[in-house]
Order: sequence, then C-alpha cells, then structure tokens
Amino acid sequence: MSRPACPICQKPSAPRAENPSYPFCSRRCRAVDLGRWLGEEYRVPDRQVDEREDELPPGHPERGGDA
Repeated sequence: MSRPACPICQKPSAPRAENPSYPFCSRRCRAVDLGRWLGEEYRVPDRQVDEREDELPPGHPERGGDA
C-alpha cells in the first residue's frame, strides 16, 4: 500500500503512528500549512450569490422581526 502524499510538498507521508506531523511529511510542511491559514490564504467558501438572490435584505418589512 502506498503512503498518502503530503498536502504541501506531495512527498510520501509516514503513518500517524510513525509521524507526529501527519498528514504532513515533516514539521516544516506542518508549519507552512499553519502559516497559510494564519495568512488567510485558505478560506472557507461563502454561500454562492445565486443562493442568496431570493432572500430579502435585512430590515425589509416583509422579512419579519428584523426591522
């Protein structure tokens, strides 16, 4: 069975039992990933515009309770 690839450098990553940095191959790749999160390079996607187009804006009288 092949080892999973490190999400940062794509090198094989040892299993969790052998590698405290799993799923990364090393502490360096783990730190690179953390830096990307802290630098806001990764983002959780917002809802799509087409999912919101039929919603009433906040404060609209027909929305109820937001006025």
